[in-house]
Order: sequence, then C-alpha cells, then structure tokens
Amino acid sequence: MAVAISLFIIFVCLCGISISEGQLRAGFYADTCPDAESTVSSVVREAAQFSSKVAPALLRLHFHDCFVQGCDGSILINNGGNAEKHAFSHQGVGGFEVIDKAKSQLENLCPGVVSCADIVALAARDAVVLANGPAYVVQTGRRDGRVSSVSAADNMPDVTDSIQQLKAKFIQKGLSEKDLVILSAAHTIGTTACFFMTERLYSFPQNGGTDPSINPSFLPELRSSCPQNGNVNARLPIDRGSGDTFDVRIMQNIRGGFAVLQSDAQLYVDETTKEIVDSYIDPNPIFGPNFESDFADSMVRMGTLGVNTGFEGEIRRTCSAFN
Repeated sequence: MAVAISLFIIFVCLCGISISEGQLRAGFYADTCPDAESTVSSVVREAAQFSSKVAPALLRLHFHDCFVQGCDGSILINNGGNAEKHAFSHQGVGGFEVIDKAKSQLENLCPGVVSCADIVALAARDAVVLANGPAYVVQTGRRDGRVSSVSAADNMPDVTDSIQQLKAKFIQKGLSEKDLVILSAAHTIGTTACFFMTERLYSFPQNGGTDPSINPSFLPELRSSCPQNGNVNARLPIDRGSGDTFDVRIMQNIRGGFAVLQSDAQLYVDETTKEIVDSYIDPNPIFGPNFESDFADSMVRMGTLGVNTGFEGEIRRTCSAFN
C-alpha cells in the first residue's frame, strides 16, 4: 500500500510538472537562462541604432509568425521553395538577421534553452519600446514548431480584404474586433511598398479608378509617392506624418481619410470598428480607453496563439532550420 501511495504521489508530482511546463509564464527563463531577455534587448537595441526599419520589421515579423500556425517560429525556417517565409502574404517581412544574432548569442550562453519563437516575441516587445511604445511583460515558454509550409500562410489578413474578411480572420484566431483595430494600429511605425498601393490608387475594383475612402487632399501626395507605372518597390510611411514613432496618430489618419493601406481604411467603414477607432481619438478622460495599454494587452493575447509548450515542438539550435 505504501508503495502504491508513493507511486501515486510521484505520478501527481510529474503531472504537476508537465502542466506547469505546458504554460506560458513571465520569467520562464529566470533559472535556466537568466540573461535571456536582456540579451535579446541588447541585440535589438544595437540593430535599431543603425536602421529605423528594424523596429517595425520585428513587430511585423511577430504578427506574421503568430497568425499562420501560431507563435512557433515557423516563418524563420529556410527549407527550400516551400518554406512559409516565401508565401505571398509574407512579402517584405524582415528582421530575420536580428533574430539569428540573438539566437547565436543565447546559444553561447545557454545552449538549447531559449526558443526562436520566444526570441521573436521578445524582440517585438523591445522594438515597440524603442519606437516609444508601451513596455509590457512577455510570457515565455514557447517551443519551436516543426512545420513550415507556403500554403499554411494562405489565410493571412491582406491589405485588400474587406472589413468582413478581416473580422472573420481575426475571430477565427480567437481575437476580437477590438484586437483587429489595435493590432492594425501597429502600422503606426514602418513603411509599405507602392506595390500594395497600385490597385487602390489606379484600378480600384469598385469603380475602376481610385478608392473613394482616400481624402481628396491626400490623393496627390500618394500618387506622387507611387506614380502609375512607377517603381513598385518604392516605400512610403504607413502612418502619415508619424511613421517612426509609436502613437495614436494612426487612428486620426484612419478617421480623416489619410490611411495609407486599404485594410486600415476599412476599419472606418464598419460601425463597430469605427466606434473603436473613435474611442482612441476622443477617449473618456476617466474611463479610457488607453491606446498604449490596450495595444500591450492585444500583443500579449496574440502572443498566445497556437503556441507549443511543455514537450511539444522543439528548441532549435539555429532558427532557420529544424533540428
């Protein structure tokens, strides 16, 4: 009987360990790699000193990773032409070299401990802070996925999606209409290519001309930046007038018809998302909402999508290849 009780206690303890290891939590690496977060922060900060493109690239990289198969680092894999990173919807995604550098340093410090998926999540948070956005606690403990496929990215939100399509894609991931607005506001930093503007400026499907949601006073500016038959790789700030700083101006631009991307403009054609946009422009001074804290909450929520934890997945030795 005593043996049976002992075995039962051991079983319960093991189950408890498995459960605890299977959950994201703040400070996951406190004992196994105490300098993990500071190492990632240092690498991101150093990279951002040399290029203003680093912060928006790392923020976008995290979103694109999480929205496909969950936050599992699948977008980092180089496994030939079928690699997820080659998906049409991932065009222009960057920041890979920053993740690789952080991983290399961490492998020297704590071999086989810190996942690439966690590095991506931490780097995105640090990027937001460097752009004068909110600091927030990143729960860690993600493990890296073992699948990377171009077709897996087929259902990514697209700049030409209708508001109904955008809402459906977010709801399918367990994210709300408020998350849609807030995470779209990540466009407060960064640039986009004229490639994504051509149809909106010159062959909008509904009228064969220009997207009527564009403020007429903004149209000459956009056409000057992206002339018809011009360089489709030329870039322009997504947040007019504030492309390098994290702030609420993106919401003001959306309301005023100065949204650069069609998908951002769509947020103001739906009553529910329109009301959310307006709530950040003219917030109740007592009850809020607060743009920065809500952005942090949505980022944390997105960071839990489809994660591998516990004994799922793996901890890659290099972020670009499966073990």
